Amino acid sequence: MSSGFSSRWGLMLAMLGMAVGTGNIWRFPRIAATNGGGSFLVAWVVFLFLWSVPLIIAEFAMGKQLRRGPLGVFRHFLGDRFTWMGAWVAWLVAAIGFYYAVVMGWTIRFLAGAVMGELGGGGSERLWGELAFSPHSVVFQVIAVLLGAAVVYFGVSGIERFAKVLMPALVLLVVVLAVRAVTLPGAGAGLAFLFTPDWSELGNYRVWLEALAQNAWDTGAGWGLVLAYAIYSRRQEDTNLNSFLLAFGNNSISLLAGILVLSTVFARRPEAASEIVGAGNEGLTFIWVPRLFDEIPGGSVFMVLFFLALVFAAWTSLVSMFEVGLRMLTDLGFRRRPALLGFAAVVLAAGLPSALIEPVFRNQDFVWSVGLMVAGLFFALAVLRYGVGRFRREFVNTPDQDLHIGGWWEWSMRLVVVQAVILIAWWFWQVREVDWLSREGLGNMLLQWGASMGLFVLLNGWFLRRLRRAGSTSR
Repeated sequence: MSSGFSSRWGLMLAMLGMAVGTGNIWRFPRIAATNGGGSFLVAWVVFLFLWSVPLIIAEFAMGKQLRRGPLGVFRHFLGDRFTWMGAWVAWLVAAIGFYYAVVMGWTIRFLAGAVMGELGGGGSERLWGELAFSPHSVVFQVIAVLLGAAVVYFGVSGIERFAKVLMPALVLLVVVLAVRAVTLPGAGAGLAFLFTPDWSELGNYRVWLEALAQNAWDTGAGWGLVLAYAIYSRRQEDTNLNSFLLAFGNNSISLLAGILVLSTVFARRPEAASEIVGAGNEGLTFIWVPRLFDEIPGGSVFMVLFFLALVFAAWTSLVSMFEVGLRMLTDLGFRRRPALLGFAAVVLAAGLPSALIEPVFRNQDFVWSVGLMVAGLFFALAVLRYGVGRFRREFVNTPDQDLHIGGWWEWSMRLVVVQAVILIAWWFWQVREVDWLSREGLGNMLLQWGASMGLFVLLNGWFLRRLRRAGSTSR
């Protein structure tokens, strides 16, 4: 089993697989449509440079230079007392993985349904009613967990081989689907909506906040995922150029997904656009998109390709979530393969409530997806505590870099702190009138955040002892 990625191509495909997930394909089109299409794109591109790229550069540099997981990284930059922050970031990714495996299971079942011709004629709605939050959902959750664990079992070389097959296939599928969508009669209206900004809408603060939130969710920046893979990069890897390639590659997939969905909507049923916007992520993906494909020539074939792309996107992202959790355990001295089996069992058991009970799924999605903004804040604070100028000199602009990062990055990292605080406050404000302990209540979220953070603070000394005994590098 190799100890690192064998090539830049393998590393970048693995990282792109980490970044590209269901959020790119099912959330981006809906959020873009909800927030004015072209106006949203302007704000979205701005925050690509103000949030995603700066955090990806920071994580990539940390992993490559220190060769440590989240525990070792936060200990190095913030001191022994704050080692627990790394544990919380790893926990956050694992908690998302608990219910993300459920989502991947849904995509697997719908792929099978598309292959067997079950989704036409309103079949998608019937299948969703039978599958969602039922014992059937658990069956496919188990399959998803097994598929994720199977790839990670073979180590970094397994992840690299996996990414070299699935990611080119995923990109090809999305491109083919987007090309088919734009060739439909009337698709031009969808393209015009997506790419024509209404400049007056840029005065709406919600457009900017939604664009920032989308960048926080769909690029993987500030999650610890980039960090986990960068540990295995080659010593002479070009951190800076790779960070830009990753950010732009991820957002290109999102843009293609937006073209695919909105072109198809406007071509077939433009009057249904408002209903699709309000359908939610699952309603859009598992009910409305199959209906739209059912109405176009050759739609059954393209429906299969769509769900195949969705399975690939979910699978590559779940693999990276496994790797982050596993990296924390190996840094603490646990052997990789036994730790993987235990971690997979925890993912399966902890995800069962989300597979069976819709309010639990909604709650976990709300609590931990907002928590990602806290994780981004933690990484930015680590850089600021170390000194942004010093970090840029020692970790970013190393002699092996072809692309020099200027002083703009230092200001952008300071802005990440401001952006994270604003985003967290905005989400708090949105739920201010919701019942305090309801599934989307502020008290519920703070209770879960506080309980998990408190536990890791109490375990901080144990983490330090394990790190000293095992060392902070992978075995």
